[in-house]
Amino acid sequence: MHIHKEGWPRVAFIGGGNMASAIIGGLIAAGHSPESLLVIEPHVPQSLRLRQRFGVQVDAVGGTLLGSADVAIWAVKPQAFDQAAATCAPFLGDALHLSIMAGIRSDAITLATGSEKVVRAMPNTPAIIGEGIAGLYACAAVTDEGRSMAEALLAPTGETLFVPREADLDAITALSGSGPAYVFYFLEAMVQAAVEMGLDVEKGHRLAMSTFKGATALALISDQSLEALRNQVTSKGGTTHAALAAMESSGVKAAIVAAIRTAQARACELSNIHGRQS
Repeated sequence: MHIHKEGWPRVAFIGGGNMASAIIGGLIAAGHSPESLLVIEPHVPQSLRLRQRFGVQVDAVGGTLLGSADVAIWAVKPQAFDQAAATCAPFLGDALHLSIMAGIRSDAITLATGSEKVVRAMPNTPAIIGEGIAGLYACAAVTDEGRSMAEALLAPTGETLFVPREADLDAITALSGSGPAYVFYFLEAMVQAAVEMGLDVEKGHRLAMSTFKGATALALISDQSLEALRNQVTSKGGTTHAALAAMESSGVKAAIVAAIRTAQARACELSNIHGRQS
């Protein structure tokens, strides 16, 4: 392993988009030297942004530059993976392959790269501010050291959680991967209600955001169940009880569960599509 002088592995990012940038920024903030990071990014404007923002080496194709990498982080769009792998994989030697691509299973990554040392991760967009959570799955060929390395590389973006089955990543995709959009959707509804009740948008936005933030923070530190916390706010015959009764009669909870299960099914479907193509 090519350990850099600060003790960090050398990492090659195949793709330099938003999620890769979040990881790069987190690693550098945690003390990882920009000199030990390489980004393969053919899009010229993005490659310039990466150089200017982080001071990392950026190359359009990689080639022999990839030979010193201990870890290859696959961060291209799923439809671009096969071509990127054909170009980059022959130079990656015995590197650990960490994929943050949605919908590409480990067997497809192994087929395209020739390596069984594959860890798949499903992060989410709050990773950009270090508040994300990533579900991880490691293939049998990945050592404990490899698992720890994958966790360490993603740690600056938030929490990590290993799962025992690769199929669990479809559930994680539906729950936390897509989850920020569900939260934003609910917040949109709260702001809309605020405006309809006569508050201006700014006040409605502030009230909704602070309520979500505070409730989540309370749930995180409390040893009580979510149901118990909800019941503490809900007095029989009161305003909260009326609101929750309206949601129940409209089937809101069932609709949310069904929507997340639909997202899980779609994640599985997309994985199967790519598997057939590979």
